[in-house]
Amino acid sequence: MSHQGRCSVTQANVHLLFLFLTIVSAQKTTFTVGDKSGWTFNVENWTDGKKFKAGDELVFNYDPSLHNVAVVDANEYSSCNPVKLSKGLNYFICTVPGHCDADVKISVNAS
Repeated sequence: MSHQGRCSVTQANVHLLFLFLTIVSAQKTTFTVGDKSGWTFNVENWTDGKKFKAGDELVFNYDPSLHNVAVVDANEYSSCNPVKLSKGLNYFICTVPGHCDADVKISVNAS
């Protein structure tokens, strides 16, 4: 009988752990890039002071006749050449000529 009690406690602990992990993984944050200004010039420092996690969402608000968004790697980010957050560094630029050079780009480090 006492063996059955230990199994029940173990099962309860497993269920609580699963519930905790489900809640933690469901807690994503949605960020609007550039806040009220949106995805526009001089947005590069918008990430300063923000903490990002894998699974967070970025919303890019922009006029599609003026800007676009491309996911790039570190080299393309540095040179402004085009190519759901992944863990680690993520890079985004506008590929409209001259816009990346005018800081329509961000890098996001998701933990």
